[in-house]
Amino acid sequence: MAPTFYPLASVSQIEKTPSRADGIPEDLEEDLRAYGCKLIHEAGILLKQKQVAVATAQILFQRFWYVSSMKTFGIGDVGMGALYLASKLEECPLRTRDLINVYDLLQQRAAHFISLKVDSNNSEFKYAPMSYFGNTFYDIKDVIVVHEMQLLKRLGFNVQVVLPYGTLINYLRLLGLMAREEACTRAWGYLNDALQTPVYVIYQVPTIVCAAIYLSTRYYQIALPSHPPNCWWELFDADWEDLWSVCGYIMRLYRERSEEERLRVVGLISKKGVRSWLEIYANNSQ
Repeated sequence: MAPTFYPLASVSQIEKTPSRADGIPEDLEEDLRAYGCKLIHEAGILLKQKQVAVATAQILFQRFWYVSSMKTFGIGDVGMGALYLASKLEECPLRTRDLINVYDLLQQRAAHFISLKVDSNNSEFKYAPMSYFGNTFYDIKDVIVVHEMQLLKRLGFNVQVVLPYGTLINYLRLLGLMAREEACTRAWGYLNDALQTPVYVIYQVPTIVCAAIYLSTRYYQIALPSHPPNCWWELFDADWEDLWSVCGYIMRLYRERSEEERLRVVGLISKKGVRSWLEIYANNSQ
């Protein structure tokens, strides 16, 4: 396949990320990546931000964790920095105050979710806005600026992002699937869900788009040439092993999770939470 104009992770970065080098298990790292991207997505909706900016932020967020550890940076802080940076890159800048308020709301809601599991009688969520004249607001404002700078620094100012939506439309037209609106919509949804996984940093866009189309056509039982030497994905220079791997990343998002797993991820939004968990994990492993 032709070289890309956007960076992809190297084999060594994929095999051992900085977070894994610091003792964070692979499954937990993937869950934290997904949760961080989910927060970005939810914040983008509340801020009425453009989809291109939200998608760009999620890809930059995923790239960051191939050069930095979750023990050093919190997923919430990096998520805010990524969304703030992406809004500038896509020329739809956000007000810092709005971004702080939305992330504060999301984090309070996450804390309420944890408290529900401790005290089932505490069922009503009430948002408590922070004071604009307190230290907390200005501290978070500094955090956003610092993490925007860290993203630029650690990514080497290489923030070029290629989004898959135009490629998806072209491929659907070539395959004669544009008339199947439900299949097109589902493939589009798979591309959005894939933003919660590292695939946009590991594989090229044509492979990811082919995986989304493959999952959608399988779901609706739409027949396409899939037997050698007439495999439809080869028309777009996609390799079967890579395509199948992308499908695995996407389908992992839909697996059943235990209550313990959900609580664990929600409680590790900050680097302080990750460090505390690592200490407990290390002591239990001894």
